[in-house]
Amino acid sequence: MKTFQNPLTIDEEQKYLRLYKEKNDLDAKNILIERNLRLVAHIVKKYQSTDDVSDLISIGTIGLIKAINTFDTNKGSRLATYAARCIDNELLMMLRAKKKTSREISLYDPIGNDSEGNEINLLDILESNEKDICEQIELKDDTKKLYEYFCNVLTQREQQIIKLRYGLFGSHETTQKEIADSLGISRSYVSRIEKKALEKLLKRFQLDK
Repeated sequence: MKTFQNPLTIDEEQKYLRLYKEKNDLDAKNILIERNLRLVAHIVKKYQSTDDVSDLISIGTIGLIKAINTFDTNKGSRLATYAARCIDNELLMMLRAKKKTSREISLYDPIGNDSEGNEINLLDILESNEKDICEQIELKDDTKKLYEYFCNVLTQREQQIIKLRYGLFGSHETTQKEIADSLGISRSYVSRIEKKALEKLLKRFQLDK
């Protein structure tokens, strides 16, 4: 990746935010963008195996610009904290839009990579623990949302099958055939229920993004 300028100090950030917010100073806005591109590059590392890096930087920069446009200076937090979430959102929306066209959907399907190059999938979101703010700030909210959707969007039968298939809520991971045998239904019927349940979760997840 290219070399980016160092981040702004707290005083510099406040200065340029004030100029942009109060006087619509576009030069100040450009400085805020340029001096936060290092943050974009840092977050893009999670996803660089899925697309061209320059494309990801462009998409992440859109998230950064949205963050600068909507950042509330009265909340007392740093721009980088808020921007990290907006950048991640923009990249994830792009990946999920691609995923929407896929015929087969699974909690194991990759949606990106972490900073060490390991694949991230929906099951990782369900089971992940919060780490540093730039890489994991959205996962905490995503985890809460997915568990809420699990209870509110899925039928009891769908919940039962997804729990057993992916070992959620302390249950053991089970094959479709084992589920079919225990419930007295066909494996193909289990497969249809599983696919429909995952589609419902993803659809609801995308609607709230």
